[in-house]
Amino acid sequence: MDRRIREAYNDQILDEALKRYGVTQDAVRPLDGFESFIYEYEKDGRGYVLRITHSLRRTADMIGGEVDWINYLAGRDVPAARAVLSERGRLVETIEAQDGYFLAVAFERAPGTYPCREDWERDLMVQVGQLVGRMHALTKDYRPSEPRFKRYEWYEDADGFAAKYLPPSEATVIGKYNALVEYLHTLPKDRDAYGLVHIDVHGMNFYVHQGQITLFDFDDCQYAWFAYDVAMALFYTLPHHCVGEKNVAFARDTFRLFMDGYRRENTLAPEWLKRIPLFMKLREIDLYIAIHRSLDLNNLDPWCASFMDNRKYKIEHDVPYVDMDFVE
Repeated sequence: MDRRIREAYNDQILDEALKRYGVTQDAVRPLDGFESFIYEYEKDGRGYVLRITHSLRRTADMIGGEVDWINYLAGRDVPAARAVLSERGRLVETIEAQDGYFLAVAFERAPGTYPCREDWERDLMVQVGQLVGRMHALTKDYRPSEPRFKRYEWYEDADGFAAKYLPPSEATVIGKYNALVEYLHTLPKDRDAYGLVHIDVHGMNFYVHQGQITLFDFDDCQYAWFAYDVAMALFYTLPHHCVGEKNVAFARDTFRLFMDGYRRENTLAPEWLKRIPLFMKLREIDLYIAIHRSLDLNNLDPWCASFMDNRKYKIEHDVPYVDMDFVE
């Protein structure tokens, strides 16, 4: 999270957001949020999640586009946590603040809990693949309900991202990132390969209830390649250092299960499967930059510390995130 957002946030902002949804502060519980302030609460016997984001990160129209797409998908049998109306009948509430404004959105709370080891062992990855495939099939015909709700293109976050947040000592990483982004700009964007995608499907963004998943956190949804969305789903299931016969075999099996589900809803041409390593590299460097931007490198949590271990070397020397044949 941008430090300016943390500094602008206070209890008055929270109180006002809760008021817009008819909730009191003693009725909410804070949840972990990397880019926004997240809370859960109950109202009239039902569970909800409140997200508060600053305009430095997203405009009101951008969030309007997010909830428009979520509710479009949920209305077409995609198990996604719907956005709900405020007391004033709005899907997005604007709250004036320092250096801009905060935006509050509430969602139905997904049933269940985060997936556990037993869920994954029951081939949950097949269901994840089918979910992603269905979203890709549906996005081909999606049009925002209002033109101003059109979400941003992938490059609007990527262009200049490395140079903005990495120090000069990271010149090689900056160069690698810029070269990759420049190449991706040359790729085709036809209807069967490119559209509005979630871009963050992983086990911390869905719950499992009675063997069924419900997806949430569409905050990063953007116009990008379907293969990028697939790469992201795989990226977060693999160990941070996916080397050795056992780990690579796990990666192959995981990808096979994902694609078994994906093909039930959509198809992806082999030339796009070949490009998955490029999209995994994009995510790898994106995350490396985001950690530099938002966290204290000398005081990282275990997950981030594991990811960052030897990461600079791997990026600078073009080490694949996982060395395998995705077409095979």
